[in-house]
This record gives sequence, C-alpha cells and structure tokens, in this order.
Amino acid sequence: MKQVVQNYKTGELALLDVPVPGCKPGGVLVRSAYSLISTGTELMKVSEAGMSMMGKARSRPDQVAKVVQSVAANGVPATYRKVMGKLDSYTPLGYSLCGVVEQVGAGIDDVAVGDLVACAGNEHALHAELNWVPKNLYAPVPDGLTPRHAAFGTVGSIALQGVRQGESRLGEVALVIGLGLIGQLVVQLLAASGVRVVGADPDPVRCELAARLGAAACGDPSSAAVESAVAELTGGHGVDQVYLAAGGGSNQPVELAARLSRDRGRVVDIGKCRLDLPWNAYYEKELDVRFSRSYGPGRYDPEYELQGRDYPIGYVRWTERRNLACFLDLVARGGVDVEPLVSHVADFEDAVETYRSLEDGGLKAVAVLFRYPGHTAEAQAPAVSVPAVSVPAVKRPGGTAAAPGRPAGTPVRLAFVGAGNYATSMLLPHLAQRDGVELATVVTTTALSAANAQRKFGFAEATTDLDAVLGDKSIDAVFVVTRHSSHAELTRQALLAGKTVFVEKPLALTEDELAGVLAAVEESGNDRLQVGFNRRFAPLLREAKKRFGARTGPASLRYLVNAGRLAHGSWYLQQGTEGSRFAGEGGHFIDTASWLLDADPVSAYTVAASGNEDLQVVLRYPDGSTATISYVTTGAPGFPKETLDLVADGKVLRLDDFVRAAVYDGRPRRWVGSRLPKARDKGQNAELAAFVRAVRTGGPMPVPLESLVATTAATLAVQTSLAGGAPVTLARAR
Repeated sequence: MKQVVQNYKTGELALLDVPVPGCKPGGVLVRSAYSLISTGTELMKVSEAGMSMMGKARSRPDQVAKVVQSVAANGVPATYRKVMGKLDSYTPLGYSLCGVVEQVGAGIDDVAVGDLVACAGNEHALHAELNWVPKNLYAPVPDGLTPRHAAFGTVGSIALQGVRQGESRLGEVALVIGLGLIGQLVVQLLAASGVRVVGADPDPVRCELAARLGAAACGDPSSAAVESAVAELTGGHGVDQVYLAAGGGSNQPVELAARLSRDRGRVVDIGKCRLDLPWNAYYEKELDVRFSRSYGPGRYDPEYELQGRDYPIGYVRWTERRNLACFLDLVARGGVDVEPLVSHVADFEDAVETYRSLEDGGLKAVAVLFRYPGHTAEAQAPAVSVPAVSVPAVKRPGGTAAAPGRPAGTPVRLAFVGAGNYATSMLLPHLAQRDGVELATVVTTTALSAANAQRKFGFAEATTDLDAVLGDKSIDAVFVVTRHSSHAELTRQALLAGKTVFVEKPLALTEDELAGVLAAVEESGNDRLQVGFNRRFAPLLREAKKRFGARTGPASLRYLVNAGRLAHGSWYLQQGTEGSRFAGEGGHFIDTASWLLDADPVSAYTVAASGNEDLQVVLRYPDGSTATISYVTTGAPGFPKETLDLVADGKVLRLDDFVRAAVYDGRPRRWVGSRLPKARDKGQNAELAAFVRAVRTGGPMPVPLESLVATTAATLAVQTSLAGGAPVTLARAR
C-alpha cells in the first residue's frame, strides 16, 4: 500500500510502498476514503524538516534538552548515533481521516465490515491507504454525513476540546486569535453555543471566511478594528474568553489576549504559539490561563488509546472518542459547516506535490483533503434521484389533475404564509391591484408583521393560525413565502389540505423533503403546485427566445450570476438550517437554462473557487447541450447581476440583466430589444398572472410538475457534486 512519509533529517517527502498493517485485537483495519492535511500542524513539521540542524535545534528546544541529558548519561558518541538514527528515518504524516472498515479485530462489536468511520491519531489515522485504528480512536459516521466532511473529525475534536476548556456560556463574548483551520472551527462552535465571537488574523480572506461562518467581527490583530469591536460588544469590559489558535514565534497573540480580556477572563491555548506571558498584565487581571490537550481526555494515555479502557462517563463526560462522535453529529445536523473550509481536494497519488505547493505558497489553503484511489471511481458516479411524479387522480388533457375553476364573477381568494421582504416587494404589489383577486388572509409567526401586511396590502384578515387558513374552504390558493427550511413542510400541508400552492424557491433543501412533497401529491391527488421560478416569464427573455427560434443542434449556454456579498446577519448565511446560498437561489438559474434548452439536465458537476463561495456549475442535457452557471459572490457591486449567452446553430442570444437583449443570427441586421425599458422586469408579474389564471380556470399549472421536480433535484445535485468533488448523475426514478 502507499503511505506519505518524511525524512526529518533531509526533509524528503515521499509516497512510499509499505506493508499493509495487521488487524490486531481491539481495533479495526480501515481503508481510507479521505484524509485531511492540517495546514498548521503538519506544515510546521514539514517546514522544520527542511531546516538546518541548527534550525531544527532552535525550533525544538525540548528535544535539545533530551539530547543534553542523553549525552550526560550515555556519552557523545552513543547519543550522536541515536539522534542521527532517529533523524535519518521515515516518519508518518497525518492524523485525521474517514474511511471504510475493511477488517474487524477481536473484541470489537460496535462496527462491522463496510461501516464508515472517522479516525484520529498521529500514529493511527495517517495519510495511508490502510490504517489499523484502536477502538477509542474511531467513531462511526452518522447517516447522511459524507466521507469528505467526516474527515474533519479529529481537527474538529481539537477545536471542540478547546471550547470546552474555555467553559463558554450563552451570551458571552470570545476572541479567537488565529483563523486557520482550528480557529475557523472554534468560531463556528462558539457561535453555535450562543457566544458572540471576534476573530483576529492578518489574512483578510480568512477574516472574511470567519465572518461568513458566524463571527460578529473580524480584523487584523495589529489594527484598531479588533479592539473597537471588542469594546462595542462588551461595553468596554473585555472578552470573557480568548482562544489562542495561532502559531509562529511572535508573542503578539499573548499580549493581545491580556489587553482585550476582562478581569478574571479565561485564556485558552489551542495552537502552538509563543507563550512569554507578560506577568504584570496577566497578574493584574488575574487571568486564568488554560491549555487544551489535543482531542480531549484520554489523549496520550496508552491504556485508553491502545488498550481500549474507557473512562466512566460519570467521571469524564467528554473523552477524545466522545468528542469525535459529538463533532461528527454537529456536522451531520448542520450545526457546523466544514464545506467552506475545503480549499482543495487532491488525489492521494499527488500527495508530495500537494505538500510542496502548500509549503512554497503556490497553494493557499485553509483545509486540503486527499482523496484515495478506492473511492475515486465511487465518487465519479454519485446520483441524485429525480423522483417519479405520480398523481392518482382524474387527469385533464393537459396532464395535470382536474381542478374546479371559479364561478364567473367571483374573485380568486389568496392566503399568504409569510410576509417578508420578497413577498412585500415582489409579489404582493402585483396582486394587490389585480382584478379578480382577493387577498383573504395573511399568516405570519408574529402578530405585528401580519398586521403590517394587512394594512399595506388590504388583506381581509391577519392571523398567526396556519391551521385555520388551511381549513378554510373558501381559500383557493396559498402562497408559501417563508424561510427556506420551512418551504417543503408548508407546501406538503397545503397540498394535503387541497389548496393550490405557490411556493417561493427552493421547493426543498433535501431529497427527503422533495420526496415528502411528492408523497403529499400522491396521497391527495393534488398536483396544483407552482415554484417561484419567475425568469422564464420575463417578457424580454421570452421575446429573445422566440427570435432565436428552434434549435437543430446542441447548445452551449453561459450564465454569469454576480450575486454579491450578503449583509452581516442575513438569515441567508444560516447555512446549517437554511441551506447554502446556491441551494436557496440556484433553482432560478437552472430553471432558466432548462427552459431555454427545452429539456431537464441529466448531470451536474460543481467546483468552488478556493476560499470563497464562488461556484462553477456545469449542467449536461440529453441532446449534448451544456449550461455553465458561474455563481459568484466576490464581483464588483456595480456590475450587472445576471448576464446570459446562448450559442447554437450559428446563432447567439445575449441577455444583459433583463435590461436589454439581442439575437445574432448571421444576417446583416440583428434583433435588439428595447434599450430604454421602463424597468427591469424579471417576470414576477407575468408569472403571477399565469398562476392566478390557472387557479381561476382550473387549467394546467404554468410549469409542469415534472419540470419543477427536475430543477429541484438538479439544485440538490449541485451541492452533492461539490461535496464529492465529482459529477453527479440525475437518475430518473422508474
């Protein structure tokens, strides 16, 4: 098998052929799927190996002291041979991975062959194709958590143990100094615990990442921004805890910790930074300095780690294995998001080149993963199911379930569930003055927001009682315009209540949620559903598509979405509960591409730019057409949000942010849309008109349910591909 090794004397890195480890009692043999490079700890070791002998001695004074003791006891020649022999040997790298159990040793009954486990330890979770891992250094991976994310288990445990040492409490303020891999995880864990976090790091990219992941403020530790943020959040008292997650030889982190801590605050050292404590500063505030020992209790205890002797939970609540399991559970439930930390995924065979690129600065990364050969093929063909649409009801000629129309002269009665910014700015203004429409009831979770919507748009009633609305037989249609995490469940309830439903995108955030909506369609026979994919209704784009005409050959479509940055505090940033930004918005662009290409995608492949949320999504269609969606958050605010080009059969369709459009077909004169439109029209008004017409007449819904399902499944496939680093097939259910 292959393993990454290093010669500490020469600095040589190699991918070495070594024997497969035996499966001893008390542990399991694990075939690696993904292993994580700790860009702090491991690169420090790699860097030290490249130093001169004097440099090595200066960087490891603890080892020099041992050498001096050995000289006194054994003499210079014997000590020299011992030291040189140890230096001139291969040593392993790595300590955090996820893999599949290949063999189970005697005494192990909590996992079986084929189970997915996360593994820890710098002697057992190595960058190697196979590792023997003792019982207390692995934990089963929860259902639904990908191997790519489970590989963060060990570094997550280190961060978690540090937070436990800080004894953080709800409402406190913490300062995290150093926003590398461990620091970013500490920020998320603290934020998830209800602690307001200030981050400090000289790298603006890392500061921006920490802010996206939950930090209240971030800045360069040498600037006034960090001190100002601490003063504002604490009323000038100073932070309750400081977490030292920085490395290097500077004493600045320790000094900054003393300056910004409150009286009797807690300072926790997680990283390996210089600790020359300024005595007066620490004494005057009586600061409590604590060390966080790696993954938690049990670390470095051979009886715990190697012999599998657990500590009773009544005496030691959080051992290193329990910390590992806890962190995996947090990631699986969305409490911690590790995906934004993944800067690069390298094939294991490129391990040496990857280390060199990290060392020389060619690859700037927070976290780098190795993907192992046995799982590359598996990762190349994951699939997201596109559920079959089954409606056991009387069918209309158009293919949708029969629905009664409104008697002539009676208005269509609408209820809104949710009345946030989008509903009040993009939907209700178009409906409030529409003939034949009655805004019957608005439902919100807070009484005041319902009252405001009632006053502004003339709803007959305002309430917080959803059940009353769903049970009101006079309500014809329900609009679901709430936060993303509630869309699928509210849609399911409304369909079962027999209502026609308009739900803003996304329809669902998971395959299970999508299946639940379709189960409601099948159970009720009610497929009267529309998702707010409005761009296909935009007049300018519809005219451009008409001018472009029918295709005879495959097309190439490019869609640039300059999404921009979100304001701090936006609920769109709550990825653990509300999904990623693309999960929330991406359906718009997939639906537009599919409508222009007159087909549903059959595969999706996603890659992300290092260190940010910029995505490149490539969709493939049955006739060989492709659509590339560049979803970027780092563009200039003044640049248009959406630009689109469709190329096929010697023709080009160009759309500039729904302000102007053009079609080039090779003739002397091209068609150009109006250059002075009255306003940017993205199709909401036409979409609502089509929806109301379908409700009034009982005719087919504006977009077939099959198309809505396919677009939702493709949006889910984007995230699946990003997580797995490979194309995802959109498999049709039979």
